[in-house]
Amino acid sequence: MSEYQHWLLREEGRIATLSLNRTDHANNLTVETFQELRNVTGQLQNNQDIWVVIVEGMGKHFSTGVDIAVLSLMTDVSESRFREALRDLQECLDSFEALEKPTIAKLRGFCLGGGVILALCCDFRIASQRTIMGFPEVKRGLPVIMGTQRVTRIAGVGLTKEMILLGDFIKVSDAEKHGLVHKVVPPEKLDQAVMSLAEKFIKLPPRTVAGAKRIIDAGSHLSLRASQELEIDVQAELLESPDFKEAIGSFIEGRPPSFVGE
Repeated sequence: MSEYQHWLLREEGRIATLSLNRTDHANNLTVETFQELRNVTGQLQNNQDIWVVIVEGMGKHFSTGVDIAVLSLMTDVSESRFREALRDLQECLDSFEALEKPTIAKLRGFCLGGGVILALCCDFRIASQRTIMGFPEVKRGLPVIMGTQRVTRIAGVGLTKEMILLGDFIKVSDAEKHGLVHKVVPPEKLDQAVMSLAEKFIKLPPRTVAGAKRIIDAGSHLSLRASQELEIDVQAELLESPDFKEAIGSFIEGRPPSFVGE
């Protein structure tokens, strides 16, 4: 188990659970939270024994978003320093989103503002029926300082404007319809639903999963031709891997594959 100031990282077999550990502050996000996220991302990336990552909030809530103190601190700096600080926060999220392992957000309680953005950086999002999602910043006269584009690209312009311009909470069922959440379950079944999904990934070849994730994520920003070239590159990289050979061999021999992560 690795313990940071704001995060707790636990490993059980091939599954890592990354817990936001700021229960005294409803799991809000500070500059240090983002910086530690970048550090833990590097730790996870370099750990070849971990094949899937679950992200959760300790206690009752996933995250209530960015601490207003972050904005207060930023008002005392120059515009150029403000821009630099926001870019740094974005890069922390970008690096986590690009983690070459599947990530699953376990959502319960409040998932607001920056908490929504953190969840959207995960590949899958499973929510309790009691989860409350939204961007309430506008009702406090505050801007949404990051993440509008992530919401728009997943949920579309219409729902994004409804959430951000009005600041209203949305039903988690509506979030599911628009792709912000992949699955909604009763609160008592949340842990089981998340673990069931995680266990699927420990039966799959991690390099192949990572390659597919890379193609999908990068391909959404590339031209069709560039995306096709990336597909070729990734397939070529996997061609000589032991897991690829095991996949072919097990298929020919009519037996279940046994992947080792190489």
